[in-house]
Amino acid sequence: MSNSKAKAGKTIRVRLYKSINSCQGRHRISVRALGLRKLNDVRELVDSPSVRGLINQVSYLVRIEESA
Repeated sequence: MSNSKAKAGKTIRVRLYKSINSCQGRHRISVRALGLRKLNDVRELVDSPSVRGLINQVSYLVRIEESA
């Protein structure tokens, strides 16, 4: 059980720093899946392979801020 708690505690902060107006529809959906709506919107998400995949897909729109 302590292993799952340790994994759940590791998070990353993601900031939307570019507009989604002129990007692909799939990328808009990925940004929304990350929970980002407006410019400079920040979300703290669990660091998992699925979240990392979404971030990699829209890496030109978001910035990662590692949280301690």
